[in-house]
Amino acid sequence: MTIGQASGLKMGKATRDAFGTALKELGATFPNLVTVDGDVGNSTRTELFAKAFPNRGFNVGIAESNMVGVAAGLAAAGKIPVVSSFACFLICNAFDQIRMCVAYPGLNVKMVGSHAGISIGEDGASQMGIEDVALACALPGVTVIVPADATSAGKATKAMLEHVGPVYLRCGRIELPEIYSADSEFKIGKANQLKDGSDVTIIANGLMVGIALDAAAVLAKSGVSARVLDMHTVKPLDEEAVVKAAKETGRIVVAEEHLMAGGLGSLVATTLAHKCPVPVEFVNVGDRYGESGDPLGLLEKYGLTEGAIVDAVKRVQKR
Repeated sequence: MTIGQASGLKMGKATRDAFGTALKELGATFPNLVTVDGDVGNSTRTELFAKAFPNRGFNVGIAESNMVGVAAGLAAAGKIPVVSSFACFLICNAFDQIRMCVAYPGLNVKMVGSHAGISIGEDGASQMGIEDVALACALPGVTVIVPADATSAGKATKAMLEHVGPVYLRCGRIELPEIYSADSEFKIGKANQLKDGSDVTIIANGLMVGIALDAAAVLAKSGVSARVLDMHTVKPLDEEAVVKAAKETGRIVVAEEHLMAGGLGSLVATTLAHKCPVPVEFVNVGDRYGESGDPLGLLEKYGLTEGAIVDAVKRVQKR
């Protein structure tokens, strides 16, 4: 499986790389911007900023809970701290500190979880953040963003810094196809419609957006018109776009590189139940942990493929 092949997309950079590059480029624009890292800056790419602005980059070592506390203190002092680590280390290890030191007081801390999802590959289950979106969404007042490609990740980084309040930005390790052009728009809380369709809507985020476009291309060959929405902001969810899609296409499929519970699918289903009940199917990791393996091989094994989305569309059409 090659992401973007069926839809004719060109391969680009990983979202973590785009985040790191954007952070460095935005350093002069945001003089109060600082980074707080847990000794993995070479992986999260915050080292690019720290090397360009050495007096504004702080490495606290492998101590994620302390790292979040330091970031909270910097935010309380008027800085814009970007605190980053692997998604599972940041969100899971330091959840209590995020809850009490960042979310509860509503501090302007920007949390970036890289190496999210099973596509981290060979590093295995212990380092796969597959529950991070659910945990972040559970915190009142925290904005949650999952960009689909390098361009949108760069724009999301800028939007995150401009936004006042706590933000969680999810980034990935593997290279992804180029979906957006340099002049494309990114607005927190506003989904992007990448393809129109009348029979079904596929709502996706992260790497599943490219796979959703592949599925839509496959479905088109069999006469099924699929709309594709990039729901890059999980919270606040673009409920208007969800309801519009439900009314106009009558069926929804939600695809995400995350556990079944608590992520994009859960929030879309809640919105539909309250505002426009229609048949809905889900493509996700399920209720299970990942394992070590080749990233694309793991996506195949765990059903995060264009074929899985096509099958979900066929199921929802029968309902």
